[in-house]
Amino acid sequence: MSKSGGNAIRLSASSDEIRAAVRAMFTDPNHLRVEDPGRVEDNVVFTYLDAFNPDEAETENMKAHYRRGGLGDSKIKARLEDVLQNLIAPIRARRAAYANDPGYVVDVIRQGTVSAREVTERTKREVFEGLGLFTL
Repeated sequence: MSKSGGNAIRLSASSDEIRAAVRAMFTDPNHLRVEDPGRVEDNVVFTYLDAFNPDEAETENMKAHYRRGGLGDSKIKARLEDVLQNLIAPIRARRAAYANDPGYVVDVIRQGTVSAREVTERTKREVFEGLGLFTL
C-alpha cells in the first residue's frame, strides 16, 4: 500500500491529468543537463516505459542513450506520456460509455450472478458426490 497519496494515474484520468502526472515523475536527480549521462535504475519514467511501452527495443535504445548522455528528461517523459495516453484513452472511453448506460451495467451484473450461481451449484454437487454426501 502506498504511503503517499496523489501519486497514481487512474484509468479514468483525463489527458491533462496524465500529462501532469508524467511531468511530475521523479527521474535522475544527478542528470542536470541533457548531455550528462543519466541513471536508468530507480528512474520511475523508465520503470513505466518498461511496463507499458509496447516497443521494447525503443525503450532499450532510450535507456542506452540516456546512460551515455544526450537524452533529456523531457524527451523520455514525452514518450511515456504518449504511451500512457494511447493505453488509457480507449479504457477511459469504455468507462464513460458504461457510466452513461447504468442499466447495461446492472444487466451484466445480474447475468454474472446467475452464471456464478449455476457454476457454484454444479461444483457443490460434484464435491458432495465425490465425498459420498447427499444434499437435502
